[in-house]
Amino acid sequence: MDVEHLKQWVGRTTEFQDEITAFPVAALSATLDYEGPVARRGEAISPLWHWLYFLPLYRRSETGADGHASRGGFLPPVPLPRRMWAGGRLTFHQPLRVGNLATKVSTILDVNAKSGRSGSLAFVTVGHKYYGPAGLAITEEHDIVYREAALPGAPAAEPVAAPTGEDWVQIVETDPVLLFRFSALTFNGHRIHYDKPYVSDVEHYPDLIVHGPLQAMLLLELVRLNLPEATVAAFSFRGVRPTFVPQRIAVCGKRSADGKTIELWIRHEDGALAMSATAELA
Repeated sequence: MDVEHLKQWVGRTTEFQDEITAFPVAALSATLDYEGPVARRGEAISPLWHWLYFLPLYRRSETGADGHASRGGFLPPVPLPRRMWAGGRLTFHQPLRVGNLATKVSTILDVNAKSGRSGSLAFVTVGHKYYGPAGLAITEEHDIVYREAALPGAPAAEPVAAPTGEDWVQIVETDPVLLFRFSALTFNGHRIHYDKPYVSDVEHYPDLIVHGPLQAMLLLELVRLNLPEATVAAFSFRGVRPTFVPQRIAVCGKRSADGKTIELWIRHEDGALAMSATAELA
């Protein structure tokens, strides 16, 4: 892996425009089994729901073997086969609203590589800025990790124990229909989320993998559902362990003493930590 060659992608920028329409909001609400009216023009979309817009509409002929876009366009052509959304950090300056014409500006911020117990790893950090009619709405840094192919029967990493003593918990049943609908809503062709033969025979995972962004959304939705009047100013999250279907996950949250910080995490049925996050309230 020629890291210096890959670093030539640092600074590359691309720009998209999209209209914040009502249908994706209604469709995700249905997917998450929410009741309520369809979003109306002028209403603010929930934090992280901007991921339903500015979708990567690459052509079918431009699709790679894993279902993502072929490498070497905006993202650097990292020669490692397994790609995952590892985490991110976001600041919410003002909401995007249904009916807004919005702009997303994306920039490659950093490319790095290292060796771990599972082999070579590469990390790409992408910055995104989202603008609505009133100016900057969201600032985001998005971490992508690339890994070597797994060997059949290779042992999984030792789990990290998840916290307990949460103030709030929501139990979510994961299944292929949930993953399919979320993939469709985000135009995510990554085959690890819907193609069982591929995920088992090629990437050697035990089952379909629940999207990292979906889990991050569930964590921040826990805050919104329990503190409906609160304003989220910042959010950061990190994937710790893959979540496979069919898995009952516990989406957990605990308020700090001053009430301004919410510690969030997803706990597997065996007690392992799947994702950790922090939300800062305004």
